[in-house]
Amino acid sequence: MDKTPKRLSLAVLDMVGTTITDDGRTERAMSRALVEHGVEPGTSRFESMLGYARDTMGYSKMEVFGHLFDDPAVAERANKVFELAYDELISDGGVRAIPGAEDAIAWMRDAGMKVCLATGFGRHTQNMVLESLGWMGLADLSLCPADAGRGRPYPDMVLTAVLALDLDDVREVAVVGDTGSDMLTGVRSGASVIAGVLTGSHSEATLRAAGATAVVDSIKELPTLLEKRAAWQL
Repeated sequence: MDKTPKRLSLAVLDMVGTTITDDGRTERAMSRALVEHGVEPGTSRFESMLGYARDTMGYSKMEVFGHLFDDPAVAERANKVFELAYDELISDGGVRAIPGAEDAIAWMRDAGMKVCLATGFGRHTQNMVLESLGWMGLADLSLCPADAGRGRPYPDMVLTAVLALDLDDVREVAVVGDTGSDMLTGVRSGASVIAGVLTGSHSEATLRAAGATAVVDSIKELPTLLEKRAAWQL
């Protein structure tokens, strides 16, 4: 029987909540998009819609708005408002790296792994975030849902990264994120390491229920986790 590869060749890392923090700006931009499309703050409809957005953190934002609004044209306009609002909200430097994130990425690349930064944002928003952090060359690849066909919880972004970076085996992949959708993406893609972090949206119980093979406090602990896996595989 074919054994799981000993060596990990690629880490697919989520952005907001995993490698970066925006201090709630994603939710604030989402709230603005809802309000500008007639959803009154404080109403049960507003709270229900915002609750769905929280539960589906990590999903393609376009997919979230498509669920919240029946009319595709309205969903597209709401997504545009979200993107413009988020651009404005991060213009003051409000997006910051999670402590240890840059060191963890550097460690992985020094260890011979490729790194992909994946997001539920659109391409414009992802680039704005990367530029604001000075991260445009930090990873080998960055992907958003439009690059792959579908966003989380589908496996498309992970599989697109595998193809783009010429990997031989999806089991050489580690998927890392802070939401259940990140974990489910890892499961569906066939990744051998599916690591949850507790710096973002979801609890350890939620991450494990969605398929996490390990949960750590933050991305800072990922190198230690991967070193232990490598030692165990020897």
